[in-house]
Amino acid sequence: MMDETAERMGFFTDTTLCIGCKACEVACKEWNELPSDGYEFTGMSYDNTKELSGTTWRHVAFVEQDQRWLMESDVCKHCTHAGCLDVCPTGALMRTEFGTVVLQEDICNGCGYCVVACPFGVVAQRQDTKTMGKCTLCYDRLKVGEEPACAKACPTESIQFGVVTELRARAAERVEKVLEQPRYEGARLYLEDPGDGIGGGGSMFLLLDAPEKYGLPPAPVVATRELPAMWTAAFVAAGVLFGGIVLAMVGRK
Repeated sequence: MMDETAERMGFFTDTTLCIGCKACEVACKEWNELPSDGYEFTGMSYDNTKELSGTTWRHVAFVEQDQRWLMESDVCKHCTHAGCLDVCPTGALMRTEFGTVVLQEDICNGCGYCVVACPFGVVAQRQDTKTMGKCTLCYDRLKVGEEPACAKACPTESIQFGVVTELRARAAERVEKVLEQPRYEGARLYLEDPGDGIGGGGSMFLLLDAPEKYGLPPAPVVATRELPAMWTAAFVAAGVLFGGIVLAMVGRK
């Protein structure tokens, strides 16, 4: 779990502004020197990258509906309670000074525990290196005062970068404004709530329909967020049991 008092950086993605240009995908690939995934035509959508993967850290979903398209640039959520971080046995995953979760490829052993722990299916194995891969929120750029490549490349400012607390306030104002328009009556915020199952996202989204329409879990929960309480309860129970055994032995004497 991270310190919410620190200046945490993240993304707010406003899907009402996304035009599906995939400039964010291209910028992410170029900056992080990620290999092509083949760009196969699926026959189901104009979306040729299909999903996030170990080498696609930004993915623009195209969802075709009656009389409209839903487009959403998906990315790692940089969870407050990050299951991937909790289960990593090598320390390859770390929390940075910006509150983001970064995977250090040179320490990763490719075990895949993080894949199972992520409720969003973000983390995946890279076929070229056999290590895991996911968005770093351009940690190298942040360290020199630059914004992430995807946000820099977005021509409509659909991807907005900044301090998470400020983004949450901006997102709340934006959804109220969007809901004033009848064509956006299904608009809602996703992962902006610090009280949700991941403790709030470092990436939050304004969606125009239910999360599952975009392939996102409607109520994600990071199971490992309860680990401290579980360990505490286990130690207390063990202490009580040990105390009972000692008392029983003393009583026999």
